[in-house]
Amino acid sequence: MSESSPSGDPRRAKNEFNKLRKRLRRNVGHAIVDFNMIEEGDRVMVCVSGGKDSYAMLDILLHLRDSAPISFEVIAVNLDQKQPGFPEDVLPNYLEKLGVGYYILERDTYSVVKSVIPEGKTTCGLCSRLRRGT
Repeated sequence: MSESSPSGDPRRAKNEFNKLRKRLRRNVGHAIVDFNMIEEGDRVMVCVSGGKDSYAMLDILLHLRDSAPISFEVIAVNLDQKQPGFPEDVLPNYLEKLGVGYYILERDTYSVVKSVIPEGKTTCGLCSRLRRGT
């Protein structure tokens, strides 16, 4: 979250952030109920890539877990693709701080991508296919 809104008022920015968070939580909660997506005793896997979308989904589901009328478990799963220089300790430390159970699956897709895609070409397509396949 930015510390200030375009108008420069940090209180307004925080208020807008809280309204967005509340709306997202409400909409996800409605979708879960409408489509019977989570039931009593379920274990819900949240794939955490490190991007803001997956962090947001984890945050929303943790909040709903704590406030829902049913009991369910949230487990975070991450695919470590063995990219050089990736800080391996950041995500586990974050998840432990939240008290979330997690599993990190290690697959060296990075070497596969580098051996197939010529230097200077974008690797995103193959990398994402390998990630989804795993």
